[in-house]
Amino acid sequence: MSREQSRTPDEPHHLDWRLEHLFIGYFDAKTPAVLEIASGDDIILDCLPAGSLASLPPGHEGVLPAHLAALQAEGVARGPSNHIMTGPVHVRGAEPGDVLQVDILDIQPRQTWGFTAILPLKGALPEEFTNYQFMHIEVDPERLTCRLPWGLELPLDPFFGIMAVAPPPAWGRLSSAEPRAFGGNMDNRELRPGTTLYLPVFNEGALFSAGDGHGRQGDGEVCIAALETALTGRFRLTVRKDMSITGPFAEDAEQIISMGFDADLDEAMRKALRAMIDLVVERAGITRDQAYMMLSLASELIVTQVVDGEKGVHMKVRKDWLVRT
Repeated sequence: MSREQSRTPDEPHHLDWRLEHLFIGYFDAKTPAVLEIASGDDIILDCLPAGSLASLPPGHEGVLPAHLAALQAEGVARGPSNHIMTGPVHVRGAEPGDVLQVDILDIQPRQTWGFTAILPLKGALPEEFTNYQFMHIEVDPERLTCRLPWGLELPLDPFFGIMAVAPPPAWGRLSSAEPRAFGGNMDNRELRPGTTLYLPVFNEGALFSAGDGHGRQGDGEVCIAALETALTGRFRLTVRKDMSITGPFAEDAEQIISMGFDADLDEAMRKALRAMIDLVVERAGITRDQAYMMLSLASELIVTQVVDGEKGVHMKVRKDWLVRT
């Protein structure tokens, strides 16, 4: 009996990384849900790292059996990219036009290694860095640190590069490489435990999935990869019928976070800025002109990543600065 079949009503749902819970490299509204849950339920998702067989270290420690099976099995649905997603999850009551609230409750590393890479024609400087390679990195799940090959130790700061609902049906099957209005490969390090992500719903049940575990990443992923590793995440999925949005945004206890995606970095910036102006107008009750001027004084505008086709920019503003005095 699987863990999901044996769960009691007060336990979170759980999807592990067995083959029937995975799909690889794409998003499509036609991908069938592997589990249905109620709005407000917690769910634990075990997620394998993105990568190929070449990304595995000598000895193939950790989750190799499941990883190899997922990459090689003919029964796993595949797309053009190499992100391995767990899901989708159908959330009862979610309808197009609603918002899925994703409370990120916990994220834990699941293996003792990860990698980053330089790959052909990828990254911010593809013609300059042509010594293609995978750099394997030791991960200490107990100490929550990682060690680079030359000895530098860094703290882990895990997050999921991909969290998404299914795209609009009219968009068909899309690569998992590019972030879009439904979320996807946002690669935003702000989406850590304690943060709430909001995603517009385009299909009945929302069809939430997650993957692309990152042990840590800087602001502005540049080579092509972060610290790619396996993670387990716990999420609370809640349908919001009192909200209406056109793209993802997030908040934590201290700040709100807008996001913009576009092939042109300047346009990604403009999208993040316009989204934040709308959020500030709504929450602070000031005019659009006032919000625009305030953001020159009180915001952080950050390059999220420049390697995913659709580049990412996010903007942060402190919540306590949105209260009228």
